Amino acid sequence: MNDNKSRTVFFISDGTGITAETLGHSLLAQFPEMRFKQVRLPFVDSVAKARECASRIRDAARNDGARPVVFNSLVDSEVLATVRQADALYLDLLERFIEPLESELGVKSTHTVGRFHGIADSLDYKDRIEAINFTLAHDDGVSHANLDTADVILVGVSRSGKTPTSLYLAMQFGVKAANYPLIPEDFERNKLPTELHKYRRKLFGLTISPERLAQIRQERRPDSLYASLENCRYEIEAAQRLMQREHIPWLDSTARSIEEISTKIIQEIHLDKRGY
Repeated sequence: MNDNKSRTVFFISDGTGITAETLGHSLLAQFPEMRFKQVRLPFVDSVAKARECASRIRDAARNDGARPVVFNSLVDSEVLATVRQADALYLDLLERFIEPLESELGVKSTHTVGRFHGIADSLDYKDRIEAINFTLAHDDGVSHANLDTADVILVGVSRSGKTPTSLYLAMQFGVKAANYPLIPEDFERNKLPTELHKYRRKLFGLTISPERLAQIRQERRPDSLYASLENCRYEIEAAQRLMQREHIPWLDSTARSIEEISTKIIQEIHLDKRGY
């Protein structure tokens, strides 16, 4: 095989496919020199759908000139056997993890398709939905209502990663995360926005390199003062001085994924939240 060719990777599941995709991404990240074409095939819960998957795997093999890689979390043995009729490298998450757990625990798993779906009736799930609604209502400082119920309030200059991080915290950990932009008027006054003073213990700052910030802002407002490198440097330096003076913990988001940023925040503010 030509190492410069991309290889197709399938994430196949009888549910959403998020579990297979999350683990697959973590493993594929260990091969940065490779190029992967990623295909997510969720809700494969019948033999007919499994045949379609097998057909797509065969097509990918012909087009790539190499066996595809398949991460799957399929439970039904007949569905799995049908998918496996196509030639590929299969990484079966249930086989690799459930069987050792059964052996260790001395108990057979349910092997129930869609078992995770029952979470919709759980208190944890309802808490997560509530956190998402709270975060959407408190994005970019649009509302000051009920900030006392926030688990964390992210602050930082515009486009430093506050909104995606807030949403990830809510969706993945059930964290009520508000976010508030630090703007030039705050830097001129050299003070936190008045609305945030009483919630200082909930604040966590995000910063970013001026070069990366300018690049992001250029995509939003090309050739504007807002996006100029000089202005980005000014805002970031002023924001960091303000956070240091106010003793607000902060993190540089430049070279970190949202997952890493969110985990660091959870650790820093000692939130006892579970992931999903």
